[in-house]
Amino acid sequence: MSDLPPPDAATIRPVAQWRPDPADARRWRWHDGSAWSTIVTSRHGRIPRLPGWLSPPVLACGVLVVLIVGLIGVQSPIAVVAGLIPLVIVLPVLSWLDRVEPEPRPSRIHALLWGGTVAIVVSWVANTVTAWLGGEIVAMVVSAPVVEEATKALGIVWAVRRREVDGISDGIVYAGWVALGFAVVEDMTYFWLADIDGALVATIVLRAFLTPFAHPLFTFWSGWAIGRAVFNGRPVWPAMWWGLALAILTHAMWNGTLALGDLTYSVDERIGAGVLIGGIALFVALFVAVAIGLRRARRREQRRFVDAVGGLVLRYGIPPAEAEVFGSWQRLVAVRKALPRRARRDFDRVHAALARLAVLHERPGEVDHALARVFADEAHGAVADLRRSAGGA
Repeated sequence: MSDLPPPDAATIRPVAQWRPDPADARRWRWHDGSAWSTIVTSRHGRIPRLPGWLSPPVLACGVLVVLIVGLIGVQSPIAVVAGLIPLVIVLPVLSWLDRVEPEPRPSRIHALLWGGTVAIVVSWVANTVTAWLGGEIVAMVVSAPVVEEATKALGIVWAVRRREVDGISDGIVYAGWVALGFAVVEDMTYFWLADIDGALVATIVLRAFLTPFAHPLFTFWSGWAIGRAVFNGRPVWPAMWWGLALAILTHAMWNGTLALGDLTYSVDERIGAGVLIGGIALFVALFVAVAIGLRRARRREQRRFVDAVGGLVLRYGIPPAEAEVFGSWQRLVAVRKALPRRARRDFDRVHAALARLAVLHERPGEVDHALARVFADEAHGAVADLRRSAGGA
């Protein structure tokens, strides 16, 4: 052992942990070992014992979900595997939406886990009790839309509480991650029951391949309303209700269409098929409209970001040589693609810090200078790391 050379200091990264918030020493801010996150805890508390991608609600509900998914895996392994299909389909879209202002990985993982644990467990309990008291149709059309959308919205609110949401795009991105986590675990249970009933293939085709965006489409409205409230500096709770109402309404309409189609199909197959096809067509049209709106919104955000970079570089003394790449979106994409894989993480950190600064200055009201200083310091540190990682390629 004594013959081994000493470790290279440049390869040693600090341990990921909670540290005193540079913007407010009374809080704790998550540091992933190389960069500050937007994740903070409440003031005057003891140092948190959980990493940034976990929280007490997720941990508590996660134990039950792991046990149930494990049971499903023993009885029907294909149900668990098929439940992961929406990840492959939806994740690239969420990554595309998140490219303008990349969110920290622990934050995205926490949102995914919230949907697959907290929202799932609360919804299971509420829907089971409702079905027992009022019947399956009531649970499907009333309880499920209200409880599921409310618990998914709470996942976005939790992200706001940890200062991870800066604006509308952030709210939509976190809504997508929470909804995706919920859909994955819910699909596993549906596929398990379908396997028992002998309808596995049809259920997989319908839920995993034809409607993987259903839950993200419902929760999109809550994310939009919450992100808009944060951006405008308004309290989340009163301002989010219109979005939550739309989420519940679209979810109830979708479930109601499925229930009505199933009931009419038993009476007349042609009417039942017509109801289902009409309902699916309506939601396809809604999905296309939302997709077009998101694409336009993303282009506007790209333009605003590119226009803001020059002023941010001068204001915060960020080295212009590295920041110049962010003055053109096409050049940004090309440079990132040309970088070695190990340098892309540092490039994304520079991008994220500049994007957060841009959003911070765009929001109405006085700029939070302490938070701006955190993001500026992160940009400087990321630029230094990028020089080392790209230079050593």
